[in-house]
This record gives sequence, C-alpha cells and structure tokens, in this order.
Amino acid sequence: MLELVAKALLSGAIVAVASEAARRWPGIGGLIASLPLVSILAMIWLWRAARDGERVAAFSEGTFWFVLPSLPMFLLVPALLRRGVAFWPALAAGCALTMTLYAGFLLIAPRIGLRL
Repeated sequence: MLELVAKALLSGAIVAVASEAARRWPGIGGLIASLPLVSILAMIWLWRAARDGERVAAFSEGTFWFVLPSLPMFLLVPALLRRGVAFWPALAAGCALTMTLYAGFLLIAPRIGLRL
C-alpha cells in the first residue's frame, strides 16, 4: 500500500510541477508535460513488480501507438481557444476527438498487425 501511495504522490508531483511551470512559462510547462516521465515511471514500477522484459517492452510499444491518436487534441484545443471557443467546450471537443481516434485506432490496429 505504501508503494502505491508513493507512486501516486510522485506522479501527482510531476503534474503539479508542469502546471506551475506553465503558469509562468507556458513553453517550459509544455516541455515538462511532454516528457515521458509518467511512462518512464510506469515502466520502472512495472519492472519492479514483474521483472518481465517482454511485459515492459509491450507496455512501451503500446504507449507509443496510443500516443499517436492523442496528438491531434493538442492542435484542436488551441485552435478552438484562439477562435473564441470557451475553455470547457474546447477541451470537451479535444477529448471527444481523442476518444474517437482511439476507437478508430482500436478497430484498425489488428488489421495492420498490431496487438495492443
């Protein structure tokens, strides 16, 4: 249980650092948020729990493929905000786009030989 709390606190601290940095320097906040720190921590936690290189490799590869359909959200949300759309609807549209792309990706992945 203590390890789970430590994982949550460390992961939460990364989000807090990114959001605080973004308040002062949006570019630096974006850089911190874009770093694969949470993925690296997840690989470390998975390795510590399972000591299974194949499982870590599958996790890492799955992370790569699932990042791709999430990327358009980071273009849609700022485009909507700059066109005067309020924050919450812009964010909702970005999330809806991401969920749609995830669903499409899950349908296409097996057809192109990806096992996720």
